[in-house]
Amino acid sequence: MALARVVLTSGRSVDLSELRMSSTYGGLLEGYPCKILNDRRIDGLLRTSEQAFPGTPVHLIPPPREYPDQYAGAFGPVEVLPAVTCVGSFRSEALDPAHDRALYRSRLTVVWFQPTSCVPSGCDAEPALRDVSWEQLATDEEL
Repeated sequence: MALARVVLTSGRSVDLSELRMSSTYGGLLEGYPCKILNDRRIDGLLRTSEQAFPGTPVHLIPPPREYPDQYAGAFGPVEVLPAVTCVGSFRSEALDPAHDRALYRSRLTVVWFQPTSCVPSGCDAEPALRDVSWEQLATDEEL
């Protein structure tokens, strides 16, 4: 059973089968949010997502970056990502119409950032998540 169903702008419904949420800056003991820190965080998320979901394509939705008017330290200007980091494993019907619908499904792991800890659902998911180009990014798997 899916945690939620998201309707993409293409009209395709995708089921969220696993969701990992964390505080984007949870555990930041020293320093401040900046481009270097954010880029490392994103690279690490992509690596761990590939390891956690082997054989499944991983797609990053580029996060919005805000630059509050704060003092720039040694690592450059303050750069802030949305508060919640999300890694979701999604499933849907097979991409290839020749595949038997009972034996195949498509899958994709998506990494994105959002301002709140709400589980994406229906048409209320983050617009960037709903805009994912499933047909170009996902892959079919045999059950």
